[in-house]
Amino acid sequence: MPLQEVGKLMPMDTKSVEKQALALPATDPAKLAHKLLESLDTLSDDEREKLWLDEAARRAAQIDNGEVELISGENVARKARALLT
Repeated sequence: MPLQEVGKLMPMDTKSVEKQALALPATDPAKLAHKLLESLDTLSDDEREKLWLDEAARRAAQIDNGEVELISGENVARKARALLT
């Protein structure tokens, strides 16, 4: 069945795609991840910059709204060292 037809039968949202991808045989998720990562390389520099600026604005808003907890670099490094020893 062509992919266009599958989308008509079953909604294609991120969660359902993720669930299906995780159910694939062992090597298939890695192949899919590779193709998805390659697809990101098709963005222009301007598109990539806009996406990063949008992400930075989203994160700044989360900080301003108290939605996320900031963690110091020292604390992160201490926790990382503890995990590695």
